[in-house]
Amino acid sequence: MTFLPKPKLHHPKLVENGLGFTRRDYEGAISTLCAGCGHDSISAAIIHACFELDLPPHRIAKLSGIGCSSKTPTYFLGNSHGFNSVHGRMPSVLTGANLANRELIYLGVSGDGDSASIGFGQFAHSIRRGVNMTYIVENNGVYGLTKGQFSATADKGAKSKKGVANNDEAIDLVAVALQLGATYVGRSFSGDKAQLIPLIKGALTHKGAAFIDCISPCVTFNNHEGSTKSFDYVREHNAAVNFLDVIEGREEITTDYAPGTVEIVKQHDGSLLKLRKLSNEYDATDRIAAMNFLQEHHAKGEIVTGLLYVDGESGDMHDLLGTAKHPLNDMDESLLCPGSAALEKLNASLR
Repeated sequence: MTFLPKPKLHHPKLVENGLGFTRRDYEGAISTLCAGCGHDSISAAIIHACFELDLPPHRIAKLSGIGCSSKTPTYFLGNSHGFNSVHGRMPSVLTGANLANRELIYLGVSGDGDSASIGFGQFAHSIRRGVNMTYIVENNGVYGLTKGQFSATADKGAKSKKGVANNDEAIDLVAVALQLGATYVGRSFSGDKAQLIPLIKGALTHKGAAFIDCISPCVTFNNHEGSTKSFDYVREHNAAVNFLDVIEGREEITTDYAPGTVEIVKQHDGSLLKLRKLSNEYDATDRIAAMNFLQEHHAKGEIVTGLLYVDGESGDMHDLLGTAKHPLNDMDESLLCPGSAALEKLNASLR
């Protein structure tokens, strides 16, 4: 299959960001996914988020596995680093790349089959290790490339396009990410860009393991009556816990909102995440409460979206391992091989 590049010509008055780039500079090839696929909306949200954050495309590394979702990095950030790994192995490749060069911004894109089935173990270990990354699962509940079988995230009782009911319990990747220690956890819907774009912006500026589960209806195999991942079902059962906006830490931020209605969470890099809370009872900094909240609303048949948990003082894998501040891939032999005296000193410390 040939991926056609988008035309180079564009309107001369396109809006530029702080780097002098337009949104076209963050795009990729023309999508070959089905018309109306939710994944294309997620690609557009990533483009929008990176443009608004003034991120240099060459500082972003995008990685994926196998599946419809893992094709999407071709359709955004055409000027960034990219690696399409084998099925379910994206997290380990991303972890290795992060260890070698900690200065890049890592964006992992996966699907419910790629992360919740063959790659479930890889997903779990990348989260628990605190890899500094934005991990997005484009979740449609089916295996689209193999004609629409239920995936591991399909809800129990959901019906296939042929009317067959799913009898297996679903894996809730948000609940798993919370339990494994992710320090930024959210869920969104590909049809809600007002929520999804700031959620992605917050994840990209967060230090640590940031995970977003994005419900993304498959218009070919899972957008019918009886599906719990269809556009209509998600819109009808969406229980948003907050409206989001990301404010970069460049100028002083003030607000006129009444006490208790707005919560400002300071990110590790100094950027600010502003939560306009729908309910004063929801606390996005309480991990256990977030897990209980998910279960309570799942029992009601509701899909909870928004920023579900964030740790404003989080670290990452490099902090835990105490690795060198300088990227390993840029060190010369004198730093990587300090000599026999240094080796003997290390061995002596372990005796």
